Amino acid sequence: MKKILFLLITGLTVSVSHSQDVSDALRYSQDNITGTARFRAMSGAFGAVGGDLSATTVNPAGSAIFNNNQVGITLSNQNINNGSKYFNSNETQDKDNSFILNQAGGVFVFKDRNPNNKGWNKIAIGASYENTNNFNSNTFSAGRNPNNSVANYFLAYANGDPLKNNAVPLGAIRNTNYADQTYKQQQAYFGYYGFVINPADDGDNGNTEYTGNLAPGGNYYQENNIYERGYNSKVSFNIATSYNDRIYLGANLNVHVTDYRRSSSFYEFNNNPLTGTPTISDVTFNNELYTYGNGFSFQLGAIAKVTEAFRLGLAYESNTWYELYDEVSQSLYTTTQAAGGSLNYANINPNIVNVYEPYTLQTPGKFTFSGAYIFGKSGLISVDYSIKDYSNAKFKPTNDPDFRDLNTETSNELTTNGELRVGAEFKIKQLSIRGGYRFEGSPYKNGTTVGDLNSFSAGLGYNFGATKLDLAYSYLERKSNQGFFATGFTDGANITSKLNNVSLTLLFEL
Repeated sequence: MKKILFLLITGLTVSVSHSQDVSDALRYSQDNITGTARFRAMSGAFGAVGGDLSATTVNPAGSAIFNNNQVGITLSNQNINNGSKYFNSNETQDKDNSFILNQAGGVFVFKDRNPNNKGWNKIAIGASYENTNNFNSNTFSAGRNPNNSVANYFLAYANGDPLKNNAVPLGAIRNTNYADQTYKQQQAYFGYYGFVINPADDGDNGNTEYTGNLAPGGNYYQENNIYERGYNSKVSFNIATSYNDRIYLGANLNVHVTDYRRSSSFYEFNNNPLTGTPTISDVTFNNELYTYGNGFSFQLGAIAKVTEAFRLGLAYESNTWYELYDEVSQSLYTTTQAAGGSLNYANINPNIVNVYEPYTLQTPGKFTFSGAYIFGKSGLISVDYSIKDYSNAKFKPTNDPDFRDLNTETSNELTTNGELRVGAEFKIKQLSIRGGYRFEGSPYKNGTTVGDLNSFSAGLGYNFGATKLDLAYSYLERKSNQGFFATGFTDGANITSKLNNVSLTLLFEL
């Protein structure tokens, strides 16, 4: 790894891949129900309905349903509670609350007013901003692990894959500056200088075998604290048209922006009987990840009025092509002790931020099939079903051996899943009452790393004439069990995430 620049606490490197894993591909591939309060109250089931500023995020033909110009803004408050159960410990709770600008946009309708002109007589042009994913979340896990130690994480990097013969020589740890090491070598560096792992032959710089420096006995007390912040946002430019108000066609061009920060601190305490040589008593391993970048996608959609009441919709959302940048910093603090000896402390903090070359993530595309029945001016019921193959997510350049292995792992672990959204609206004069349900299957083949999603929603709207005010509440629950680390030490807690969201939308017809 060649170092380009080293200033104060920042080291810039040309290494492309480092610690990406399957969960990173999933994070930027998953959708969330965001947008206007009406859209959220009906669980996003708008693929054949249209006529809402957020309906175009499902089916871009939906803007051609509008008869008048409309602009709006949506504010949301999100509360997420993560309950964690690690082995036989009591469940721990951690939560986060955030207030955001969730959506803003407008649609402008241009009609041919000549009654003799038939056919393509309407064009709608729109633009919108949506916070498509709010990453703000805190998770705390604690308990006793009967068998595995975080030492296995460092051993996995130091010993490498025997089939590939890619263990880290001791000389690469001792004789190479931290800023010049590969990510793999840096993890071995932390383990070695933190006394978490020992080389089989300390006197041989060519040594490539390491063992954990632990007092035997297992039953390690462990804590894992994860603090996440950030967002995915999308700016969409929409155009749609209609033929005799029976066939509606539309397209979106989307610009995506992501900004994600993840701080994690893992602590392990070992109170097993001491031996004659110093062994690890406790370890604190800190990791800071900052990922940012932008992407591009497009959408195509169609809505057909089969009858005046019954509509069908079909939409396609392309892959999103992200260009992402990663910055990583790490530190390790350990305590070692021998029987009858004093405590020894190791503080391994290079004070270096590794800035990596940009890489590309291609998230999977999606098809959405929709149907809706409109009860005149009394209300409607709508159903959407979407299909997405998460195993198609790909990191590039694919000629990078680490990315090649990761893409294979992604293909083997993730699968195609379906998402069902059902929404209903009932109108009493100016008042609208809404409700919805959403189900999304697990994106993992094992069904447990990230489980199924269930969500319920409800809302109210009031039409003042040229102004509309909408309020929505949604509840989402999902279980997961992702390892604290992707390699070596892959034990994780059973997490139950419960998300409550309240959204308020103000709309103006122009």
